[in-house]
Amino acid sequence: MVFDLEDAVPVGDKAEARGWAVAWIAARSSGAFEVRVNAPGSPWIEDDLAALAAVPAIRVRVPKVESADDIRAVLDQVPTARITALIESPLGLERAFEIASADPRVVAVALGEADLASSLGVDGPEGLAWARGRLVSASRAAGLGAPMLSVYPHVNDEDGLRRTCLEGRALGFVGRTAIHPRQLVPIVESFTPTAVELSKAADLLAAVEKAGVSEGGVIVLPDGRMVDPAMLGRARELTTLMQEIESRQS
Repeated sequence: MVFDLEDAVPVGDKAEARGWAVAWIAARSSGAFEVRVNAPGSPWIEDDLAALAAVPAIRVRVPKVESADDIRAVLDQVPTARITALIESPLGLERAFEIASADPRVVAVALGEADLASSLGVDGPEGLAWARGRLVSASRAAGLGAPMLSVYPHVNDEDGLRRTCLEGRALGFVGRTAIHPRQLVPIVESFTPTAVELSKAADLLAAVEKAGVSEGGVIVLPDGRMVDPAMLGRARELTTLMQEIESRQS
C-alpha cells in the first residue's frame, strides 16, 4: 500500500495528510507500507522525513530523483528507510544507474511516466519505450532485479490496462502499481507466467540437465528450439517467479 503525500494532496492539506498517514502506519505492527514523500527541494520534504524517521524500516517512495545525492539526503534523515526512487526527468533518466546503485538501501527504481513524458515532449508508449528499457537495464545492472511499471491512470479501461501490462512485461518489467483495487486482478494475471511459458521453461531446463550442457554446448529441443547455457537464465527466472507467486497465495 502506497500513501501519497505529494501530487495527491493539496498544498493546504499536506500537514494533515502526513500526520494521518504516519499515525495509520504506526498503529499497525505488520504490512507492506510505502510513503511517497514530497520531492527533494520542495517546502514539505523536511517535515515528511522528520515524521517518517520515527517509523521503523519504513519504505519511502522519493519522487523526482535526479542524483545519488538526492537519495543520500533522504537516508541521512531516515537511516532505516528502504528507498524506491522515482525517475521523472531527463536528467534523472540519464543518471538511472547512479541512482539505482547509490546505496544498498535503495530497493527499487521506477519511472514517473506522466512527468517524464511531459519533460521529454513525447506521447504514448512508443515515446517512452527507450526510457522504459533504460530503467530496466539500470535496475538489473544495479542488482535490484526487474522494476515495476508505472501506474495506468484509466481506472475503467481494463483492456488498456491488460494491453499495457503485457507491453511492459515484454520490456522486462515484473509488475506495476495499481491506483484502484479493480486493477489488481488484471495486473496479477498479466504478469503471471502462462502455462505454456512455464511448460516451455520446464522442458528447456529438463533437456539441458539431461544433456549435461548447462556449462557449455548446444542442444536442439524436440520443438526445434536451439538452446545453449545463455538461454537458461530466463527459464529459471520464470519458474522462480511462479514459485514466489504460489508462495504468496498459499
